[in-house]
Amino acid sequence: MSWNEIVLEIHFSQTVPFSDALLSVGAMAVTVEDADAGTAAETPVFGEPDADSAEHVWQKSRIVALLEAGQSPEEMIVRAANVAGMPATPAFTVRHVPEKDWVRETQSQFEPIHVGKHIWIVPSWCQVPDHAGTVLRLDPGLAFGTGSHPTTCLCLEWLEQTITEGCSVLDYGCGSGILAIAASRLGAKRVEGVDIDRQALETAEKNAAENQCTIPFYLPDAFANTDGQYDRIVANILSVPLQKLAPTLAARLRPGGMIVLSGILDWQTADLVAAYSPYLSLSVWKQCDGWVALTARKTEGM
Repeated sequence: MSWNEIVLEIHFSQTVPFSDALLSVGAMAVTVEDADAGTAAETPVFGEPDADSAEHVWQKSRIVALLEAGQSPEEMIVRAANVAGMPATPAFTVRHVPEKDWVRETQSQFEPIHVGKHIWIVPSWCQVPDHAGTVLRLDPGLAFGTGSHPTTCLCLEWLEQTITEGCSVLDYGCGSGILAIAASRLGAKRVEGVDIDRQALETAEKNAAENQCTIPFYLPDAFANTDGQYDRIVANILSVPLQKLAPTLAARLRPGGMIVLSGILDWQTADLVAAYSPYLSLSVWKQCDGWVALTARKTEGM
């Protein structure tokens, strides 16, 4: 089967409505990029998914929509513009997508990743590097967390430095399960994971089994019905949900235990510190590419 791509540039205020409209009228996939990528005007953008501030989005976006060769690009653009309520149909170009072995093409983009001192994340189609220490077998997939993102790397490094033989670990917002699996492989005795996404839990369970790790994974409601505290808690999510989780995570941390929070941009640090101040004294553990990992040790009486 062959495909075409529709490529157009659009103002940030119309990016989300028009992208959604393209999907609603039959586009197979839609990608949004910085229209100035590769130029001096390229702008790195980080933020929460619901951020509506102009400073947290590209002022001009490039939208790339994938469609089957038999679909009419002109008709799709007109219909999408009507659905999005746009007064005019945006200008666009069409480019052909050549036939490829897409599985091999995708796999070629992923290689073993070295994190910290001894951790290696190795896709199933790659050979384990010589002298690799702690090996995590993990393939890129739909669930977040393959080890390449700075927030995941920060958490992996923290786990490598803080896990002690036989300790208990909670991975809250487990995604692919990579952090829970790492904790288990690093010597934790009891490891459990939580995520709001059922598909993420299925992926995490599969990844844990492939790494010979026995790890229970829960939806939040099911986890709320369990008891127990943990020696280590790792939560790699986003700033807003992390703030809301402050009382829950603090209550699950054993006195003397340690927590690390990631998925936090450096300018969000003060908000997190304030949210956790009634329970824990957070401080910056490490920074990477504008992201920070915050950590704390729970003292008696908190």
